[in-house]
Amino acid sequence: MAASLRLRGAASGLRYWRRRLQPPAASLAAVCSRSMASKTPVGFIGLGNMGNPMAKNLMKHGYPLIVYDVFPDACKEFQDAGEQVVSSPADVAEKADRIITMLPTSTNAIEAYSGANGILQKVKKGSLLIDSSTIDPAVSKELAKEVEKMGAVFMDAPVSGGVGAARSGNLTFMVGGVEDEFAAAQELLGCMGSSVVYCGAVGTGQAAKICNNMLLAISMIGTAEAMNLGIRLGLDPKLLAKILNMSSGRCWSSDTYNPVPGVMDGVPSANNYQGGFGTTLMAKDLGLAQDSATSTKSPILLGSLAHQIYRMMCAKGYSKKDFSSVFQFLREEETF
Repeated sequence: MAASLRLRGAASGLRYWRRRLQPPAASLAAVCSRSMASKTPVGFIGLGNMGNPMAKNLMKHGYPLIVYDVFPDACKEFQDAGEQVVSSPADVAEKADRIITMLPTSTNAIEAYSGANGILQKVKKGSLLIDSSTIDPAVSKELAKEVEKMGAVFMDAPVSGGVGAARSGNLTFMVGGVEDEFAAAQELLGCMGSSVVYCGAVGTGQAAKICNNMLLAISMIGTAEAMNLGIRLGLDPKLLAKILNMSSGRCWSSDTYNPVPGVMDGVPSANNYQGGFGTTLMAKDLGLAQDSATSTKSPILLGSLAHQIYRMMCAKGYSKKDFSSVFQFLREEETF
């Protein structure tokens, strides 16, 4: 009964924010306009390759930030810009009642929320906690239960689009949580993304992200294999990419994020596979897909093979390179 009352209190608090801050039936562009944006601080935890540009887009839309990262250097440019830097997730929760977390793994998320200096140590009733990490859906559900006990609301909102979309504010957010609170989350997420999609209950956002990344890994490997084969058959890589992208083999990995050096500018393959989405993280996400497939008894034959390939890449020195370095891996490995 007490937990139920706390949850109702959280929902009531967030509805208050919506009444004050959000116009009815507003478009994402309208929601993000400076004139409508709340000027109350937003907490942001995790300022890595994705979190850094996401947080900057909130700043561009007029939101003061309270930031934390386990690596203090990641906070320096925010501090220099006049944003408030604190020493723990708990301190963020003490000062902000809307918090976004963007962390690498389930373990990192659990620590940020439930650790000795975690958000739940000082979270305020009615707070909105949005986790944009890609983690196990089961972990999201457990965190939501713990957050609910504290009278706050938790939503999982993993992203798709990569670092480029994070910089340009064109991410896709896949949101799971209480539907009545989606609009409150959309106000913030719409300032960092061009698409904010409600998926269902807590954990469904993570489910959608895991499925997307499994398909992405499979298509990247397929693109790398096709490009490698064509080059060895004597085709110019730019010409082959052009043909693929006007044919039925076209996909995001071929036309937007091509893994072959020299084919495209502004992608990791043009920069020795630096930046972007790391091979380690792709292997992690494929592991989440594998675990989910096992628990639901779903066959993922190509997904399992992709998981093995990316794990092998991590063991062969590709862990810190972008996941499109699978092309380089295939070119250099002659033992298959």
